[in-house]
Amino acid sequence: MNWKKRGISLLCAIGLLLGLLAGCGPANDVTSGVGSTDFPVTINEVTIGQKPAGVAVLSPNLAEVVLALGYEISLKAKTEECTHPDLDVLPNVASDDYEAMKAAGADLALLDEEPTEEQRSAASAAGVTLLAIAPATGREDLARLYSQVGAALNGGVTGYEEGQRRAENTFVTIDDISRVVPATDTPITVCYLLDAEGHAYTGDSLQGKLIESAGLVNAATDSTGNSFPLENLRLANPSYIFCPTGLKEVLEQTEGYQELTAVQEGRVYEMDPAWMAYQGDGIKSAVMFMAGTVFPELWETDDPDGTSSSASSGPDASSGASSGTSSGAGGTLQRGDEGDEVLRLQMRLQELGYLFVRPTGLYAEGTEQSVKDFQLLNGMIVTGIADPETQALLYSSDAVPRTSS
Repeated sequence: MNWKKRGISLLCAIGLLLGLLAGCGPANDVTSGVGSTDFPVTINEVTIGQKPAGVAVLSPNLAEVVLALGYEISLKAKTEECTHPDLDVLPNVASDDYEAMKAAGADLALLDEEPTEEQRSAASAAGVTLLAIAPATGREDLARLYSQVGAALNGGVTGYEEGQRRAENTFVTIDDISRVVPATDTPITVCYLLDAEGHAYTGDSLQGKLIESAGLVNAATDSTGNSFPLENLRLANPSYIFCPTGLKEVLEQTEGYQELTAVQEGRVYEMDPAWMAYQGDGIKSAVMFMAGTVFPELWETDDPDGTSSSASSGPDASSGASSGTSSGAGGTLQRGDEGDEVLRLQMRLQELGYLFVRPTGLYAEGTEQSVKDFQLLNGMIVTGIADPETQALLYSSDAVPRTSS
């Protein structure tokens, strides 16, 4: 009988050892999937014991992601590179001034690249945890980015799942745009140039894949590392060139680029660089802008008198923010407006599956994008402005809801 007792004791010891080893591992690690509880939560080998009292964002990209998640209320400080207007109220701090972050109310700081041990130690001494979350490199990786940021700010279940949902909704919008792009017999080749020094968004980047989401062929799809030398560009000779604001004039004056067909024929289009550089809601605007520029019929509709009209400046017609208060004249609602009518608008957009931000009664960027999405899928001029015509259709039984099919 003694051998049975020894065997049972041995099994118990093994079980205890395995339990201890499991307890020594990362707590509630969500690096590869949703957690079992909100906190503590481990992300990229960093454990956050409880919901952060406040967050300092040290990366423009992560700032845009936090805004896309609707978690901006968690932010207490930012670096001056984070220039989104919705964050203007936050104090600027240096990326290594952990005492200032703590004084602003932040006990967690988000950054793109892994900090050094010295930086971690200095931050820890000030009571700040550093968490590095890398930018996304593709569609599926965007879900990883959003879910990790969500988990850090709001927990391994609640925040993680919200991040997954927001990423999925981003691509629902992008897929909606792709579905309405006209079919063409001849592929249309375009390129997004970063500068006049041989750099463009290549096929291994999320931005390069966004070009394809607009129903276009990325001239730099076979290149990597955002390196696209002039000789390769000249061989591809794209029909359209997109670029950051201010680069068009440079291309027109730079030898080699002047000979490109798109430059000679006036098909160089500048975009807000933040739309492509950062991975928040702006990427939807980027796809919409590129698709609408190449296929202007997307932004045209028939007036009641049978004539065709188009938005005055295509998909970016509402780029100038309104400074309205409660509502515009004639029942028009637009960015900057605030009040019960905006809240009612948001609730209807949410009911139809278009609004993915929290209804607050403030017509901000998320509401503007939702109105654009509604107008796009309902065959209207895409402006992002809820004019009387848009609202009439929105509240009617004829409004087309958004589906993920």
